[in-house]
Amino acid sequence: MAFTDITEVAARVRELRDQTLASIGQVVVGLDAEILQLLTAMIAGGHALLEGVPGTAKTTLCRTFSDVLDIDFQRVQFTPDLLPTDVTGTQILDRNTSEFVLRKGPIFCQMLLADELNRAPARTQSALLEAMQEQQVTVEGKTLPLPAPFMVLATQNPIEQEGVYRLPEAQLDRFLFRIQIGYPSRGHEIDMLDLHSKPVAKPGPITTPEEIAEIQTFVDSVFGSRELQEYIVDLTRKSREHPDLVLGASPRAAIFLMKAARAHALLGGLLYMTHEDIQAIALPVLGHRLILKPEAEMEGQTVAAIVEELIRSVPVLKN
Repeated sequence: MAFTDITEVAARVRELRDQTLASIGQVVVGLDAEILQLLTAMIAGGHALLEGVPGTAKTTLCRTFSDVLDIDFQRVQFTPDLLPTDVTGTQILDRNTSEFVLRKGPIFCQMLLADELNRAPARTQSALLEAMQEQQVTVEGKTLPLPAPFMVLATQNPIEQEGVYRLPEAQLDRFLFRIQIGYPSRGHEIDMLDLHSKPVAKPGPITTPEEIAEIQTFVDSVFGSRELQEYIVDLTRKSREHPDLVLGASPRAAIFLMKAARAHALLGGLLYMTHEDIQAIALPVLGHRLILKPEAEMEGQTVAAIVEELIRSVPVLKN
C-alpha cells in the first residue's frame, strides 16, 4: 500500500509489530524482546550483530524473520579461508562470448546472514563495510547498488577465543544494534521442547519488501524535539568522559541512537519520540561501541552497568 502520511505508517507499523511477534512465535520461543530489536533495526534501515552461545536459535530467528517479512535471504558461513570475492562476487570468463561477465555473490540480497562473522579474517570482514555503509558493492572497479531494503545480520559466539578474528571497532560501529541472545528460561525451554515435538509450520509472509522500504522513508518524519537531540548528545559525550572507558560513543552512535529511537516510537504507534524511547534502545545501540579499560573489566565492571549509569546521570531536559 502507498502511505499518505506518518499517521498511517505508525498504525501499520504497530500492527506489523504484533503480527511479527505472533508469526515468529510459532517457530521461536521466548525471544520477543530480541524480535522487536530486529524489527526496530529493519525499520530504521540498520544492521544487527547477534551475540550468543551456539544453540540459542540465532540462525533460526534470522531465517524466520526473513520469511515473515518476505524478503530475499542469503546465508554465508564465514570461515578462515573465505575470500572477499566469495561474498561480493567476481568477474568470470564467459567461454561463449570470450568476455568477462559479473557473477554476483550472495551479498546481492535483501537480508544477508553473516554466520560466525568473527571466524573470517579482517580482509573478508571488510568486504561488508561498503555494503553496510553505502548500500552498494564495488566488484572489479564496478560499483553496483544493492536491493532495498538491505540488512546485514551477523552472528558471533562471545566466549570463543580460538580460531576467531576480533571484529575491529570500525566495523562494530556500523552495526546499529548488538543483540544479546542468552539461554531461555526454564518455562520457555519446556515450551520449546513441546513445540519441536510436532511438525512446525513455516509462517507465511505478513508484509512485502516494498512496504518495508516505504516505511523506512517515513522514519525521519517521527518528531524529535531539540531537547531530545541535546539529551542524545549529552549521553554520548558523557560516555567519552567515563573513567572506566577507553573509548566512548562516536558521533555516528548519536545519529544511530536518534534513528533507532524514532523507529522504536513507530513500533509503539507514536508519531513522536520521547526520552523513554531513547533509554529503551540505549544499550543495544551503545553496548558494542563502549570499550572498557582492562582494570575496570577485571574489577567486574560491565558495559550494561555503565549505560544504566549514563541514563541515571544525564538529566532529561524539559521544554
